[in-house]
Amino acid sequence: EVQLVESGGGLVQPGGSLRLSCAASGFTFRKYAMSWVRQAPGKGFEWVSVINSAGGSTYYADSVKGRFTISRDNAKNTLYLQLNSLQIEDTAMYYCTKSPSGDYSGADYWRTKKADAWGRGTQVTVSS
Repeated sequence: EVQLVESGGGLVQPGGSLRLSCAASGFTFRKYAMSWVRQAPGKGFEWVSVINSAGGSTYYADSVKGRFTISRDNAKNTLYLQLNSLQIEDTAMYYCTKSPSGDYSGADYWRTKKADAWGRGTQVTVSS
């Protein structure tokens, strides 16, 4: 059974930083592109970032480019998202997602934005 468990969210002041983690199990993590998706209160889902299976290619939404960094440790089956220079508009539930197939490149996953597994999310609240 595929499991994705996010952690690391919390309350932070504007300009602060957080590091989110996603522990993956139930599939061969190193073979799949992964992503972070967020949903702000009352809004739809926004794809924040994608990383390919090897970790060498990354993609970002314009809203977070230069502030967020996605990474992965395939030996630990863990996906990360470093959030810096946080803004009030970054307040959202952040979800870790898995691509549908090991054949998906990072570019494919960013283009299609179709996930076949989601975690339960971790809440990030940016407030003064």
